[in-house]
Amino acid sequence: MDRKDVQRAWDDVAETYARSRDPTGNDADLVDDLSEYLPADPVVLDVGCGDGARTLANLPADAIGVDVSRRALELATETVPGARLVQADMTHLPLADDSVDAITAYHAVFHVPRDDHPAVYREFARVCKPGGYLLMTLPTGRFETVREGWMGGRMFFSAPGERATVEQLEAAGFGNVHRVTADDPLGTKSLFAFATLGD
Repeated sequence: MDRKDVQRAWDDVAETYARSRDPTGNDADLVDDLSEYLPADPVVLDVGCGDGARTLANLPADAIGVDVSRRALELATETVPGARLVQADMTHLPLADDSVDAITAYHAVFHVPRDDHPAVYREFARVCKPGGYLLMTLPTGRFETVREGWMGGRMFFSAPGERATVEQLEAAGFGNVHRVTADDPLGTKSLFAFATLGD
C-alpha cells in the first residue's frame, strides 16, 4: 500500500477504530508523565492524532494534531474543538524548525513503510526544540504486511523492530530512551518509548 492507500484506509476505518478502543487502557496516563517535564504553556504535537480522544484530548491546550486521514480529523474537530488540526504526512510535517516542546506518536509510525522511518524521526527532530521530548509507541517486532479485515477494512503495518527503531531515533538525535509498557486502545499491551532530543 502506498501513502494514498493508507490515507484512504484510515478514512474508511476511522469511525470504527474510534468506537473500538478500550476506555480502561492506561496508555493515556503516559501523557500525564510527559506533562510533568514540559514548560509552562507548551506546544505539543500529536502525530497520528486520529479522532483525538486518546492522546490529543489529554495534551495541554492548543496542542497540534496531525493525521493523514481527513475523516479522522473531522472526528477530532468534534472531540477536541480547541486543538489545531492539520492533515499531513509525517515524513513532511508542515511546522517550522524547533517549534514544539514535545511530540506524541501513538500507534502511528508503523503505518509508514519501515524504510521511511528514519525520515520520520528526522522530521520529529527538526520540529522539536533542543531538549524537547518524544513519547511514541515502540514496535517490538519486525514486520511489513497488509492486514485484511482490520477494523472492517485493510491496513498497512511496517516496522524494523525495537532495536533498529531505537538506533534510528538515536541517529536522528534523540537520546535517553526509556521504555515502558502500557495497555493500548485495543486492550492489549504495547511498548512505549520516552526520549529527549539532544541527550
